[in-house]
Amino acid sequence: MTTTERSIAAAEAHSAHNYHPLPVVVASAEGAWMTDIEGRRYLDMLAGYSALNFGHCNRRLIDAAKAQLERVTLTSRAFHHERFADFCTQLAELCGMEMVLPMNTGAEAIETAVKTSRKWGYQVKGVPGGQAKIVVARNNFHGRTTTIVSFSTDPEARADFGPYTPGFEIVPYGDLTAMEAALTDNTVAVLLEPIQGEAGVLVPPPGYFRAVRELTRERNVLFIADEIQSGLGRTGRTFACEHEGVVPDMYVLGKALGGGVVPVSAVVSSREVLGIYHPGEHGSTFGGNPLACAVALEVIAMLRTGEYQQRAAELGEHLHAELGLLIGGGAVEAVRGRGLWAGVDIAPTHGTGRQISEKLMDQGVLVKDTHGSTIRIAPPLTISKEDLDWGLDRLRAVLTG
Repeated sequence: MTTTERSIAAAEAHSAHNYHPLPVVVASAEGAWMTDIEGRRYLDMLAGYSALNFGHCNRRLIDAAKAQLERVTLTSRAFHHERFADFCTQLAELCGMEMVLPMNTGAEAIETAVKTSRKWGYQVKGVPGGQAKIVVARNNFHGRTTTIVSFSTDPEARADFGPYTPGFEIVPYGDLTAMEAALTDNTVAVLLEPIQGEAGVLVPPPGYFRAVRELTRERNVLFIADEIQSGLGRTGRTFACEHEGVVPDMYVLGKALGGGVVPVSAVVSSREVLGIYHPGEHGSTFGGNPLACAVALEVIAMLRTGEYQQRAAELGEHLHAELGLLIGGGAVEAVRGRGLWAGVDIAPTHGTGRQISEKLMDQGVLVKDTHGSTIRIAPPLTISKEDLDWGLDRLRAVLTG
């Protein structure tokens, strides 16, 4: 038995099987490359589902974390700390908003958005108590807490976890007529992903987000954009909503906000919305901790340069041009996405998404499948064009070999 096989066997024996990882055991990483425990290198074309937008062990982020580790890492929210005000101020400015409510994980931030919109609905809009409704899209993925899976349409995420939380209306993604019909006087929010990542990197029809923005404004409904995967540079803009000139009432952020170093998430909105909270109504021991704020502040500073958004746009154009050439050859049925983010539908005759991912792993490229037939490509925004082309060459070889 190899070192890798022993490590995987131990993990399988002592950890819950809630994931099905590829059979690789990573020991170190830098930039867009990871090295396993036996010394083999792999090109990371997943980037931790966008948590590693700035690459592995980015020196600026590691230095920011190290400096804070020597000072103070956690105070809880029982006390103020010196990084908190700067973090909230600068993140609000990046988003063009007024207030920030920091949490840790994306799912926590979505839960926070749900609670916030309900409370806003009761206290500001005047919805009768206990009757608030939130409209979401079919095939959404916002997390795996019990409330969130209550409005999932994915059987793997939802089955056997009931009873389910009420208060949600599910409509087809991209269907404006269905969205309009779902909105009632008791609707407090519409929660959408600008691009549905886990569903296969699904991009909505042109104009859909602009129309939903106008509709929610007319009906006095909060428009919540889940930019946990799509935001912070991934699509070639700071936020994916910008591609349609849309500013939501609330951003939900996570993943890349922690720079691949620590989990950091946040809900960012106006004073009218987040100003409804009073002490004790919501919180998190680790949310907005000094270490998280120090890393996130560096992420914000990096995004302000525009360098990473530009790289994602330019390399993304190249990525989609190259992937588009694969359509029609028999192996690829469709390609979708925006910026350095793509979903590639594999023809059944060439294998499942999992099988293609395993073949790519054997060639030194790491991607991940979703929904059976799709592989997702989302390398760090710091990847070089040469490395990106190297990975695409391996993909071609696997699909045409």
